Amino acid sequence: MDHLIKNTQIVNEGKIIAADILLHNGRIEKIAPNISTQNAVTEISGEGKYLLPGVIDDQVHFREPGLTHKAEIATESAAAVAGGVTTFMDMPNVNPPSLTRSLLEERYTRAAQCSPANFSFYMGVSNDNADEVLSIDPQKICGIKIFMGSSTGNMLVDDISTLEHIFRNAPTLIATHCEDEQTILHNLEIAKEKYGEDIPMHMHPIIRNEEACIRSSSFAVGLAKKHGTRLHVLHISTADELSLFDNAIPLHDKRITAEVCIHHLHFDADDYERSGSRIKWNPAVKDKHHKTKLWEALLNGTLDVIATDHAPHTLEEKTKKYMQCPSGGPLVQHSLAMMLDYHHKGKITLEQIAEKMSHHVATCFRIAERGFIREGYFADLVLVDTEKNWTVSADNILYKCGWSPLEGMDMRGAVTHTFVNGKLVFAHGKVQAENGGMRLTFDR
Repeated sequence: MDHLIKNTQIVNEGKIIAADILLHNGRIEKIAPNISTQNAVTEISGEGKYLLPGVIDDQVHFREPGLTHKAEIATESAAAVAGGVTTFMDMPNVNPPSLTRSLLEERYTRAAQCSPANFSFYMGVSNDNADEVLSIDPQKICGIKIFMGSSTGNMLVDDISTLEHIFRNAPTLIATHCEDEQTILHNLEIAKEKYGEDIPMHMHPIIRNEEACIRSSSFAVGLAKKHGTRLHVLHISTADELSLFDNAIPLHDKRITAEVCIHHLHFDADDYERSGSRIKWNPAVKDKHHKTKLWEALLNGTLDVIATDHAPHTLEEKTKKYMQCPSGGPLVQHSLAMMLDYHHKGKITLEQIAEKMSHHVATCFRIAERGFIREGYFADLVLVDTEKNWTVSADNILYKCGWSPLEGMDMRGAVTHTFVNGKLVFAHGKVQAENGGMRLTFDR
C-alpha cells in the first residue's frame, strides 16, 4: 500500500520545510509541495503535524530468547512503533547469550517473523569467543557488545588479552558498557557492612558511583586510541566522563562516540525517594548536577545520540530488596514523547531531536539508507502532534511487563502515525501490523 502524506512540516537535516511526501514500494519516492498522483494511494493529512525520521534506538533489551516472562520481541517492538521508534538494536545478554553466529541468526529469524520495527542484534563477547566474534560480517551486524563491568549475567569481559585482541581486530563498531567491577564490589561491601541486607535504593549511585564509570570508560577509550578502534560508549551517566569525548570532530570522522540515555537526562538521585527501584539502572541515575552537564554535552555535540537502554523486568522482580532487585526499566514507547515534551520546555529543538535520535544514530553505525528523510531512502517515518496532551498510564502502556517509571507523567506531544518501510504500522492509537520490519544493513 502506497501513502501520500499531505501538508505536513518535515523535520530533517537541520531544517523544517512544508511539503507533501509520497511513499512507494517501501521507500520515499518524492518530497515536494502539492504532490498529486494518478496511482492508487492512501492519503493521510499531515496538517498541523510534524514528520520526523523514525527513531533509531541503538540500545534495547527485548529479552528474547530465554527471558520472555519479562518481554518479547513482538511485544516490545509493538511498543516501539507506538512510540515512533522504527528501528532497534538489541543486546546479546539473553538466555542463551548471543555468543555464536548461529545463536545470533536465530534471533534475526525470530524478529523477521514478529517485529513491526526494523532490527539488528549485537554480537556478544565473552572471555573465550574472540575468534567467533571476529568472524562476523560487518555489513550485517550493528556491532560487537562488550560488558566492561558485571551489569548483567555472566558476560563480564575482564581478560586483558581478550580485550586487546578484540579492540585491535574488530571488523565493526564496538559498543561498551563501562563500569569498573572492583570499584563496585568495594562500595557494595561498605554498604552491606552498614545496612546488611536492607540496603536502601538511594545507595545505588553511591555503590555504582562516578569512579566506577570514569575508570572503566577511560580504560575503554585508551584501548580504542591505542588500536584505532571504532568505539561507541553506551549510556554515559556522569559529568566526569565527558572530557573523554571530542565535539570538535565532525561526527562522520569520529572514531570514538558516546550515547546518553533518556533516563539519565530525566531522572536524578532525588527521585529515588519517590520512584525507588523503578529507576534502578546500571549505570545508576546520579546527582542532578550530572543531569545538567549531560544535557549541555548532548546539545554541544560531545554526546552524539539518545537511546533508551529499554530493559524491562516484572513488577514482582522490581519490588524485591536492593540485592535481589534487577536493574533496568522499560522506556522504548516513551522516549520520543519525552523529547517532544522537553521541546515544549525549551530544552531541545525538533531539529535536534531528529538529529540525536535518528540522523546521528544512522551516521554512527553507518546504517544503509535510513535515518534521514531523503528521496530513495526507506520510508521509516513518524508523524507527531506536538500539541497533544496526554498522561502515561497503565491503560496506554504496551510493554509486556505492564508498567513504566513514567506512570502519571503528563506529556505534551504524541505520535499519531508510524511508517516502517512505507508500511503504516501505528495509527489511531493502535498498532496496525504484527511484522514487516527488516534486518538492517550497513555501509562498511
